Amino acid sequence: MRVWLPALLVVALLAAGVGAYRFEWGQRYLPWLSADPATEPEQVLPPAGPELPEWTTPAPDAQPVDETSAIAPDRVEAAVAKRLADPDLGRHVVGAVSSLEPGSAVWTSGDGEYLPASTTKLLTLGAALDVLGPDHTFSTTVVRGDGPREVVLVGGGDPMLASQPLTVAEAGSSYPARADVTTLAVQAADALRGLGKVRVRFDDSLFTGPTDNPAWRRDYVPDDIVSPITSLMVDSGIAADGLARSDDPSLAAARVFADALRAAGVEVAGEPQRVVVQPDAEVLASVESAPLSEVAERILDVSDNEGAEVVGHQVGLAVSGTGSFEAGAAAVLGTLSGLGIDVTGDEVYDGSGLSRRNRVSTTTVLQLLQHAAGPDGESMRNLVTGLPVAGFTGSLTYRFADGPALARGLVRAKTGTLTGVHALAGIAVDRDGEPMAFVLAADRVAAVKSLNARDALDRAAAALAACRCSA
Repeated sequence: MRVWLPALLVVALLAAGVGAYRFEWGQRYLPWLSADPATEPEQVLPPAGPELPEWTTPAPDAQPVDETSAIAPDRVEAAVAKRLADPDLGRHVVGAVSSLEPGSAVWTSGDGEYLPASTTKLLTLGAALDVLGPDHTFSTTVVRGDGPREVVLVGGGDPMLASQPLTVAEAGSSYPARADVTTLAVQAADALRGLGKVRVRFDDSLFTGPTDNPAWRRDYVPDDIVSPITSLMVDSGIAADGLARSDDPSLAAARVFADALRAAGVEVAGEPQRVVVQPDAEVLASVESAPLSEVAERILDVSDNEGAEVVGHQVGLAVSGTGSFEAGAAAVLGTLSGLGIDVTGDEVYDGSGLSRRNRVSTTTVLQLLQHAAGPDGESMRNLVTGLPVAGFTGSLTYRFADGPALARGLVRAKTGTLTGVHALAGIAVDRDGEPMAFVLAADRVAAVKSLNARDALDRAAAALAACRCSA
């Protein structure tokens, strides 16, 4: 027994060594085999792993924090109230400001109802973009008439239809691209050569009702303030000299078409005559407008009255099948109401805002801007992107000379101007980067105070860009 005891101890030590090597017993269970951290740091094993608790089912995800942006009405009040109290603005001034989030806090001043002037175009184009879609285009066609040598120019209500194609230089700087009746005549000429003398007819029956809006001042059309509205107009009904407007834009367009046919080598007899073509008439040529998204941006940028009226008629056609002033105005309000925009009490008689009978609430305009900028307003996003930029584009190019210079580039707005009426409606970004929808208007301004009133509204809008108005 005594003989085997040393041997057993040797075997036990060898076994312990093997176990320490294979199963890392040394530092945990056999401390005399541990490496010395001072002399053998590379041999020191990491500590034993942590003891983990049993797996349990995780709790439901936490609810996200509400980060909805909003304005602070008291900060808006401090920024703009004094400016809207400028006596040059007259006895009736309204203002409304909110964030772009529907249902958020709104700062208001005045009774909220105003004569919108050209800010009416926001309603017209917003409804058109929703009903027709931003990719919609308008066709102008040439078809065969009833006689073998009769050709008919058919108006499709293209708001941007031109008389002549753009030159190379103009094409590079003009937006959007425009269809024209001269190009249309060149296309049609191939099918008309060899027929002898042809007679030109024109069809503008797409639109119905008066071409001069009964809700306009009586001198607007006679004094060339606005053209009669038809479905076949070139250059907005303006004559080649850029001054006078045609009393019959459809006939003027047909004359340009006839002259272009002659230039293309087609013999044309007589004066163009108005007709209504058969629905199944053979199409000889056709040109397409730019998409409505681009047309809308152009109309907003330069405040194109004729273009807005033609688009308004198109909304009436799309909604009720009738293209007229009355049908268009009704269709615009009906469309906005269908989008959840509050049009209660609004009265609209045209698409451009020339009518002094129009009355719109600031609530309607704010909600429209919120919708156009929001996730559900993708179809009418061009209502926002087409707004003139303060100090840079369109009808605001030479505005915002006074007030905080910061506003130039940070305020985008549609102007509204009639005698005694000045308005701005759009979006301003404050110093915290928060965008705000706003409407500022004065509709009882003394004629001699017009420029001062306009500048006062510019300063009020500029103050929104210069403030920290978010809550």
